Amino acid sequence: MQNQKTNQLSRNKILLGAIVLVVVAALLLGIYFIFRPQGTAGEKTITVDVVLLDKSSSQTIIVTDEEYLRGALEQVDMIEGEEGEYGLFVTTVNGVTADAGAEQWWCFTKGGQSLSTGVDNTPIADGDAFEITLTEGY
Repeated sequence: MQNQKTNQLSRNKILLGAIVLVVVAALLLGIYFIFRPQGTAGEKTITVDVVLLDKSSSQTIIVTDEEYLRGALEQVDMIEGEEGEYGLFVTTVNGVTADAGAEQWWCFTKGGQSLSTGVDNTPIADGDAFEITLTEGY
């Protein structure tokens, strides 16, 4: 009898823990959707500098109504990539494809600071300046 009560108590604790976990996950998801980076509507002009391994660079000025970086870059056919779990994984910029075998990848920065979001979720505002740098080594 005592063993049966212990098993029931154990099951109740597991069930309560699962419920608490679901509630916390839902709460965090709600907070994310409320406070996630938001793009601004309307026309804006952004500058994008592309830097290659040899340190040569090119600058593109984009006038767009897009709210997020991906839309602006795709508008001028600047990027290509592979759709992944977290959005577009950029593999090609201005026709230059990063060589994964040589541990190359495209680093996106704004004002020299690495972006904390992917191109799909990076909001843009008038006057923003981004850098896309071909980087080697993980």
